[in-house]
Amino acid sequence: MTEMIFEDATKCFACGPDNPIGLKISFNLDDENHCFGYFEANNNHVGYEDTVHGGIIFTALDDVMANVLYLNKIKALTAKCEIRYRNPLRVGQKIKLTGWIVSQKKRLITLKADARLNCDNKIIAECDAKFMLV
Repeated sequence: MTEMIFEDATKCFACGPDNPIGLKISFNLDDENHCFGYFEANNNHVGYEDTVHGGIIFTALDDVMANVLYLNKIKALTAKCEIRYRNPLRVGQKIKLTGWIVSQKKRLITLKADARLNCDNKIIAECDAKFMLV
């Protein structure tokens, strides 16, 4: 992959430590192609009763894929992202987010990600995305 110059992302809604209303997910690489992070939703993330809003889950999955690239110093933006929700996520349940690179063709990088309950690995959601190098 081509290494790109990238900017600081401390205000990112999903992972930025300096965003006062952000999710503050900390992401790490376990190897060159896999990124992971953990998230536990609170009452500010509710869509219906104690169920976490799908947009929050989508944001977390999009960002774990973005961080596969960001942490490898590759600057890219989401071009297309498709999500499949498998099970509801309840407030207070901790999920593990995992993202990885599938392939690259010219300026388009294909990635996948999933969100699983940390306690029993039950799948909450999964997605496929294409990121465009900038």
